[in-house]
Amino acid sequence: MNTLIAIIGLGVLCLLFEIFEARKALIPATVIGLLGVLGLTISEFNTPQAYYNNMIVVSKFSAAFSALFIVLTIFLVTLGHKFYQNNQSKLSDFIAIKIFLLAGAVAMVSFGNLAMFFLGIEVLSIALYILASSNRLSIKSNEAGLKYFLMGSFASGIILFGICLIYGAMGSFDVIEISELSRSAELPIWFPIGIVLVFIGMLFKIAAVPFHFWAPDVYEGSPALTTALMSTLAKVVAIASLYKLVTAMNADISESFQLVIVIISMASMTVGNIMALRQVNVKRMLAFSGISHAGFMLMTLLSTTNAAATLLYYTSAYALAGIAAFSVILYVCKNHENEDITNFHGLGKTNALLAAILTASLLSMAGIPIFSGFFAKLFLFNQTIQAGYLALVIVAILNSIISVGYYFKLILAMYTKEPNEARTATPVVIYAVAIVAIVLNIALGLFPSLVMDLLP
Repeated sequence: MNTLIAIIGLGVLCLLFEIFEARKALIPATVIGLLGVLGLTISEFNTPQAYYNNMIVVSKFSAAFSALFIVLTIFLVTLGHKFYQNNQSKLSDFIAIKIFLLAGAVAMVSFGNLAMFFLGIEVLSIALYILASSNRLSIKSNEAGLKYFLMGSFASGIILFGICLIYGAMGSFDVIEISELSRSAELPIWFPIGIVLVFIGMLFKIAAVPFHFWAPDVYEGSPALTTALMSTLAKVVAIASLYKLVTAMNADISESFQLVIVIISMASMTVGNIMALRQVNVKRMLAFSGISHAGFMLMTLLSTTNAAATLLYYTSAYALAGIAAFSVILYVCKNHENEDITNFHGLGKTNALLAAILTASLLSMAGIPIFSGFFAKLFLFNQTIQAGYLALVIVAILNSIISVGYYFKLILAMYTKEPNEARTATPVVIYAVAIVAIVLNIALGLFPSLVMDLLP
């Protein structure tokens, strides 16, 4: 709860910087503030506690994921230093929106009541709608914002309808009460229908097949930094919330429910990877890559034994690789109207360090050894095999092999093609974020117990 209050206070403080025209100090002060909030979150790790009649529940799960969200937000805010340099008058608005978005993210994994869960979703979603359409002069950005708003609104409506049915069946919004009541033999038909509707709404949020169709257009049209936020922070928040929701309400018991998850997981991996092979726009390619990774992350719902730790490790590995990749994309495509692969031609010759960082992040996403992406998939596959889903793991391995194809298409463009333009000097901020993110990714690969031992 202290974390949530501190984040909201920091968001208000960001708005005050504009009033006092202290824009130069805004991003450093915000990063320092977020580091303080991170320390506060870590201090709450071993002190489980409920607030306001179980509205907010601080647990190891919520504290661990909140810490990950804060780390990702620090990276995204830092990247904003150069990305918004031509919009200095709106800088405090963009940074404050990201901080309020973080508050919604923390609420989504700390809920003990479905009302707080929905409130968290809306705070996060409204911030994303604004950020997606923030480039007012771009038709693509306007289109992305409108598409995201319409699809997100429908998804939120479906979730709200599901919550209403769950309340109608159980007479309570409290997750613990719902969990206890769901163990009884006689369950009203509205309860499973409500669970299904909430599940469908959350599948929209994580862009899993068949609810993925908005993602490629929205990722491509949104400003690059907003795409980085959607691809990393927003997706991690959605899957963590879905996991908590499913496990907290005992919705993972029936075999038919697990069969649905297996089918959606297989479809997401396969459709995401096959469509990514055809893309020439890097943001669009990473959108389909994200759909594929959503399929991998859904596998954690099939076995709740040690699955929370596996999910935390997988999301950390994926998000850090994504941040490193988008740092390079922001630099390469800064003065271009698109993010086509042709922009990356010869990057290995003109800026070897950034090319190496992008290569490392793509190899991590593909699941190549030494990087944490490999160990994340290894732990996930091992856990899924123990749960008795060998066929799903075989499909996942085949999809991991397919994914190498489109990741290497970008890597080969950087190292085998001739540069088609002179590169400008690389900002220190880009180097700092990219290097720290990829070093953390490799560190998690070398020392997986740092994350795996955090959650039971």
